[in-house]
Amino acid sequence: MAIINFGGVEERVVTRKEFSLAKARKVLKKETIAIIGYGVQGPAQALNLKDNGFKVIIGQAPEFKRDWDRAVADGWKPGKDLFDIETAVQKGTIILLLVSDAAQRAVWPLIEKNLKDGDALYFSHGFSITYSKKTGVVPPDFVDVIMVAPKGSGLNVRRNFLSGAGINSSYAIQQDATGRAEERCLAVGIGIGSGYLFPTTFPHETNSDLTGERGVLMGALAGIMDAQYDVLRAHGHSPSEAFNETVEELTQSLIRLVDEKGMDWMYSNCSATAQRGALDWRPQFKKAVLPVFKKLYARVASGAEAERVIKTCSGKDYQQLLGKELAELRDSEMWRAGAAVRALRPTESAKAIIKGTKGVSGRQW
Repeated sequence: MAIINFGGVEERVVTRKEFSLAKARKVLKKETIAIIGYGVQGPAQALNLKDNGFKVIIGQAPEFKRDWDRAVADGWKPGKDLFDIETAVQKGTIILLLVSDAAQRAVWPLIEKNLKDGDALYFSHGFSITYSKKTGVVPPDFVDVIMVAPKGSGLNVRRNFLSGAGINSSYAIQQDATGRAEERCLAVGIGIGSGYLFPTTFPHETNSDLTGERGVLMGALAGIMDAQYDVLRAHGHSPSEAFNETVEELTQSLIRLVDEKGMDWMYSNCSATAQRGALDWRPQFKKAVLPVFKKLYARVASGAEAERVIKTCSGKDYQQLLGKELAELRDSEMWRAGAAVRALRPTESAKAIIKGTKGVSGRQW
């Protein structure tokens, strides 16, 4: 492991230098990696592992035709490396359980009865194990229980792999039945294209993940955007202006500067007016939302959020309810304005023309 200083705190992380792809291939040369579920994370991790030279098979319920057909379209062949879930677990030695948290409860009895002595049971989220009393997912003592949790969606796990950038992941060992749990875990983590891996525990990953998704990454971000857009519209600003000042400038410009060198660098590369205002208002926003984040973390740590997920997502009419909620978001004025703004962005050919034109002023594409 490498020791890296993160903001004054030293942490041990695993990089591709310490645990190379060649080493990962050697560790897993006799293993068959069975990807269970071809929905969100499944395709990305499966294709990355396959492209990196590992033996991979897919376990997908044929009745979920959309995911089965997607696997076939991606080149997996029924009867050769695409099977039903039960067959895939029987054939696999490292079982990557990548169906949704709610679905894991449903398929667990089928998984459990087909696990073999010495198998590794792999998760990309700690939910089912952390809340095992609620989910019923209690692995037998003869299997390794490991986790690699990429810090990004399946779409970006694949995109970053193809670009060579990779995506950072946390990893954890819950149960070491074989004495090889850690090396198997790290090998799969490198195999899916992790930029680096940092150690955690199943409960820590679950708590941070649920807090992040409900907070800055998705819930808080969408809520703050809604609030600012509504205030601008209430004061007479057009939908285009309100959307550009709320979403477009963030996603197409500022967040890219943060990604490059950090928040202070982004501030340093904005106007003095913007810089001063941001520095003045940052502590006010922190004071306003800190109580909400404390409440959120308390609900996550207590299991209340897990209970909400299990109860709601297991409902017979959940997909219908979800569809209505997403439609409400999509059909709101702000996101209809966003669709119009995105349609006006230059095409790739137009970007090339703009980039090659001398004297073009205004925004950089």
